[in-house]
Amino acid sequence: MADAPYTRTNPFPGKLIVNRSLCGEGSDKDTRHFEIDLTGWGLNYEVGDSMTVWATNDPALVDEIIKAICAKGDEPVKGPKGETTLREALLRDCRITQTTPKFLKMITERASAAPLLTELLDPKRKEDLDRYLWGMEVIDFLMEHPSIKISPQEFVDVLAKLQPRLYSISSSLKAHPEQVHFTIDVVHYTSHGRKRGGVCSTFLAERAENVPIPVFPNTSKFRLPEDGNTPIIMVGPGTGVAPFRAYLQERKAVGAKGKNWLFFGSQKASCNYFYKEEFDQLTSEGVLTKLDCAFSRDQAHKVYVQDRMMESAAEIWKWMDGEGAHFFVCGDARRMAKDVDAALRKIVQEQGGKDVDAANESVEKLKSDKRYKRDVY
Repeated sequence: MADAPYTRTNPFPGKLIVNRSLCGEGSDKDTRHFEIDLTGWGLNYEVGDSMTVWATNDPALVDEIIKAICAKGDEPVKGPKGETTLREALLRDCRITQTTPKFLKMITERASAAPLLTELLDPKRKEDLDRYLWGMEVIDFLMEHPSIKISPQEFVDVLAKLQPRLYSISSSLKAHPEQVHFTIDVVHYTSHGRKRGGVCSTFLAERAENVPIPVFPNTSKFRLPEDGNTPIIMVGPGTGVAPFRAYLQERKAVGAKGKNWLFFGSQKASCNYFYKEEFDQLTSEGVLTKLDCAFSRDQAHKVYVQDRMMESAAEIWKWMDGEGAHFFVCGDARRMAKDVDAALRKIVQEQGGKDVDAANESVEKLKSDKRYKRDVY
């Protein structure tokens, strides 16, 4: 439907229909599978795309902040999205957890005693400031400096705009028409004696049951090869498995003949083996050709996806060099993706009988030929 009224500035009001834990007893993480109903939208997305989700803030935290600045909540203010009330601005429009430079400056100017913060705002002390701010939120400063007097409008003016979140889509429209699925780690932690939570992940997990969930797709280049006969190797530990669940659903739905090899990693097989039943089913149906799992905490020494790759180096090389496979990685950019990249370069070097420079050149060529794609964050 080309003339659909929904856009990024007017997202579709999705409805949460499934909110299911993917973890068993004994898990250190809270990873969940969400399904959102998109009936009536008529817009398409492709597997490999991500979805933008607009969350609202935690109402309990909003109330606490309103109380801390001695306001009532119904005061008229001009927020990032225009005229509204203080409560609505804090609930929907403003980022009320992370501090901003404007907010910190206001604290130093209005608090009766904030000498340490004043010193740390010196540009030369950025690292010290970052360390000091770790785990500190807007509410902590308001509670620590009750002497501060600030009007609702002034307060809204020192906050940043609440930004939407992007999540990889873990379903195919061909398998689940008019739905979008997500695989998300719900963020919970404690700092400075307070329980905290990720804005969007806790919104979906705890506050989205009977409210619209504004969503809009975000087009990606993380796409399956156009030729369904092309083999693919997918490396997706943790929630990085999301787009590959979608890939497998898509390839099954269109009857693609290409082989599919998934490397999945998590902490423990007993409680963190996401989508085990689905992957077992896809294996028995012949859709999932090979599945290699790395459960880091199931043995004395930690085993990761890159270790499983090295164990299958000869076969990976056969798929890549002999059969023209495409190689995909999704997940943590800081460590996992770097380690997987290093493992791939080592495989190309050792199995291909190349020196380091030639191996690196080959991997860069895989990238430019769009045969090595990464969706990392």
